[in-house]
Amino acid sequence: MHVTPQPAPLSADNVNLVFVVSEDLAYHAPGDVDPNTANLTNQGLERSLLMGAYLRQQVLGGADVTAIYGLEAMTHLQAPGQYPDVNGLETIEQFAMLSQITIPDQGELVTANSFPIYDSYASGSLPANVAQPVFTCSVCQGLDFADENSDNEALVEQILQNNVPGFYIFSAPWEIAAALMTSINKLGNYGLAVPADYAGPNYIYAISIASGGASLITYNSNSTPSSAYPVLSPLSNFQEPCNATHFNIAVTAGADGAVLPSGINTNETIYFIRHAEAHPAPGWDDGNYIAAGQWRALYLPEALAGKIHPTQVYSIDPADISGTPSAGVVPSSYVRPALTVEPYAIANHLPLNLAASTPVFAQNPPQLATDVSNYFFTGGQFSNQTLLVAWEHNHIPPTVTALLASYNSAQTAPSWPRADYDTIWTIKLDFQGNLTVDNNLCEGINSNLLPAAAPSF
Repeated sequence: MHVTPQPAPLSADNVNLVFVVSEDLAYHAPGDVDPNTANLTNQGLERSLLMGAYLRQQVLGGADVTAIYGLEAMTHLQAPGQYPDVNGLETIEQFAMLSQITIPDQGELVTANSFPIYDSYASGSLPANVAQPVFTCSVCQGLDFADENSDNEALVEQILQNNVPGFYIFSAPWEIAAALMTSINKLGNYGLAVPADYAGPNYIYAISIASGGASLITYNSNSTPSSAYPVLSPLSNFQEPCNATHFNIAVTAGADGAVLPSGINTNETIYFIRHAEAHPAPGWDDGNYIAAGQWRALYLPEALAGKIHPTQVYSIDPADISGTPSAGVVPSSYVRPALTVEPYAIANHLPLNLAASTPVFAQNPPQLATDVSNYFFTGGQFSNQTLLVAWEHNHIPPTVTALLASYNSAQTAPSWPRADYDTIWTIKLDFQGNLTVDNNLCEGINSNLLPAAAPSF
């Protein structure tokens, strides 16, 4: 059998714009995308995991990446339920975990297996029904499916004008990849034979620009993923006991001065979890989780099996910015909650929804998070529903305390311990709207047992 030889890895001396084609409902390999959720299937997830190692070794030759740009999920809402397209992020996450970034923190340089993914909205290009981000980041722009205000072209033009050699990775559906390759070819008058048709998710396209011109290199991973959920190396002591200090809070209307809030939901359960491991040093933050967190995220379906049975999965919009750059914090999009819970959604054939209309970081501790509390617990949208919600841990207690205050209760939620990535907070509203909150459940994954390097596939 004749095997076409793979092209050589790209040169670090060139400006390399590399296009990884994520899958959506319009363009995908058979069996890779769930038509009911627009999410990746188990097979699609495994293909993305296999692609990570191929991209790093065969395309970059093991070199360090310069920047990663992902699809802004809320710019591409797909039928049947107008679900945000998180596939662009998931497609590139394993590659991000195989990469490294070094950030100064408290006078020391701290390196971790992780890399930020730029995924935020360009200034003035906010999708409908998305809250205005509280924080801004001029370098965190991702890829807009609608290409509002020609933001994608402007992003690429800036890279070309800067002319800094390196590897610039773009993960987005074929529609964006094809348009940008065509635009680059036209801008530079390179005369490249840009592909006109979708060839499949195994293909990676690179426009490599040197002083003498540009070339288009096509790579093919030839991946043949299984239809089963990806197999990870077993973890020892996988089902760890819950170690958090337990609490139980109950509020019943008519008792101790409590009242039912106006518009409170009924028959609702929310399981709040924290994003996966993210801070190898106290102030270290790149918006993503670290490689240890990739283990937790991929193990989440097994860890939660039999413990909870959600009907919906939610997270913070990954296009959001969690804060301003400071010591130990690089400019970045807040992608880690969505990527933590995405494998669970995939394994359980559920769409991943984003709480994009609520300004999560507009109310910061010790402020009560009334916006988030009202979003999840009032208005009837989530009555008779069970939700799994991946969130930022410091914003979960003020959300619960805001909910308690709406009942005229003086009780408050305890703080979430900084080192705790395992606990699950359960908030229940009964058929009348009475409230209980506890932290009796946990995922059962010991952070100290998670490898520092990403899993291999």
